Amino acid sequence: MRLLSLSMENFRSYKDRTIVHVGDFTALMGRNDVGKSTILEALEVFFNNQLVKIDQSDPCVHTESKVVEISCVFDLFPVSLTLDANSETTLETEHLLNAQGQLEIVKRFNCAIKTPKEQVFARANHPTAETLADLLQLKNAALKIRARDVDVDFDAGVDQRSNAALRRAIRATVGDAHRSERLIPLSEEDGKKVWDNLQKELPTFALFQADRPSKDDDPEIADPMRIAVAAAVREVEADLEVIKQRVQQSAMEVAQRTLAKLQEMDPQLAGELIPSFKAEPKWDGFKLSLTGDNQIPINKRGSGVRRLILLNFFRAEVERKRGDSNGQRIIYAVEEPESSQHPDNQIMLVKALIALADDPETQVMMTTHVPAIAGLVPTESVRLVTRDGNGHPQVEGPADGVLDRVAASLGIYPDKRAKVAIYVEGPHDVSFLGHVFKLYCNHDPSLVDVTSDQRIAFIPTGGGNLKHWVEKQYLVNAGMIEVHIYDRDTPDRPKYGEHVATVNGRSTQDIAFLTNRREMENYLHPACIGLEFEYPEAPNFTEWCDVPALVAQHVHDASDAHEPWDQLDARTQGKKQSRAKIRLNNLVTAHMTLTQLREIDADGEMLSWLRAITERAG
Repeated sequence: MRLLSLSMENFRSYKDRTIVHVGDFTALMGRNDVGKSTILEALEVFFNNQLVKIDQSDPCVHTESKVVEISCVFDLFPVSLTLDANSETTLETEHLLNAQGQLEIVKRFNCAIKTPKEQVFARANHPTAETLADLLQLKNAALKIRARDVDVDFDAGVDQRSNAALRRAIRATVGDAHRSERLIPLSEEDGKKVWDNLQKELPTFALFQADRPSKDDDPEIADPMRIAVAAAVREVEADLEVIKQRVQQSAMEVAQRTLAKLQEMDPQLAGELIPSFKAEPKWDGFKLSLTGDNQIPINKRGSGVRRLILLNFFRAEVERKRGDSNGQRIIYAVEEPESSQHPDNQIMLVKALIALADDPETQVMMTTHVPAIAGLVPTESVRLVTRDGNGHPQVEGPADGVLDRVAASLGIYPDKRAKVAIYVEGPHDVSFLGHVFKLYCNHDPSLVDVTSDQRIAFIPTGGGNLKHWVEKQYLVNAGMIEVHIYDRDTPDRPKYGEHVATVNGRSTQDIAFLTNRREMENYLHPACIGLEFEYPEAPNFTEWCDVPALVAQHVHDASDAHEPWDQLDARTQGKKQSRAKIRLNNLVTAHMTLTQLREIDADGEMLSWLRAITERAG
């Protein structure tokens, strides 16, 4: 399942219900102590309630209510749910989706008690008829009674063993067209079974906080390793389920034989005893740690070193995700990645996080109050956290104009050493240009190395938000020169043609380019693509073909997949194309030699971009 938004009500400084929209990459920006970390901690409470545990002090001090509500909205939820051997159903059939057709899970915590317990609901567009309100909370016998009460026609072939079939029959008889938003409890009977099914599909949420105590089992070291163990366990979850069932079956047989013998001696006592398992087995007991040089505990090292290890955990995850097509969805949430780091490492970590979010099964969230970081992230990812006139936090974005308010609140200037801002559409372009330009500057030292020169700053504009960067010129006060490089996409009437013309029409050193080919991937050498993706011979791509789509189809056709490419749904095709795009821009570019680059760039188009950057970096 993919997280679309979070809402909080009566949680710490968030008095009124506040919604935070979440994308593949989400950057929470704002000044210190405005409520950025609270957003990530609310998600930790929702998903885990471990690293941050909700307690009696969490309700907002400006209300009398002690009930905290945290809810999450998801899409890509399971199409069908198996509640038991006789009951297969869907969230839509059970009317558990909200008015937008999304799954919204609400957790409420009564903080008036010492250890608040969660209550789980679905906020759903549910039928209003009184006889339909509690169907998920009824046992089979009660459903049969309800069915008779509303005159269900049992002769129509209703399977009375199936709770799902009984509910469908009741709804069909009563009529479920009239609906309104309400909270449906997921704590009893089939409601609980629905939640048990959904819990298995929830993303793994991993929070990395900025301020932590330095102790023997320091979370900055333990948490990445804990997440590694959790991911490994989820990969073998099906095998573990088989083991659990075999153990339970064997143990249950022992219990049943014991009760059978007890029946011979004391039938009444035997009748009172029911064998049952009180809790699910825990598989996360594996302990993985990192030991420092000469057995020096890592927690005794500086905070910068500990954060550096965390940085490289994310960089390693990027590499792992590129080759992993079957991983579980995971959400990485990182507070202030710039904490205790040199500016070079700050940039490297943010780039790693952006690249990690490119994986279809991964979402990344981060907080920052540093303008240099703000200037590096895709603009559609920006969420500005501020406080209103009453001191209550509010969250803006994604929306037109949010960058204006970010600039007013934080400024959005990159590292002050930067003189040239290279505007591209996204992080794939950053990877592509970094590799290609490196080949040219290695041959000609007079050319600037965009991957390491502090005078250069890449700015992924996020495509749809490109017009704001062009029109608002956010970096004009920073004294930076702009170089824009965008995909042409089509031979005629390119999507960003007007924006390029606007930049080139300025009476400044700013300059903009449109690719002569469809997009960056069309500049990759076919031999390198063939090598990376194991083509029998170099593919024959044109300047205007959709390279990621063609490569994704080739990989699918070469696999053991039973379903033809054309029969895959758009989402599955999109995920495969996204993975192909990641490999194309990171791995295929790394295979290219200068000779191959010159063969592709025979007219010196890409070399002209680098020369323009070099001249302006002067």
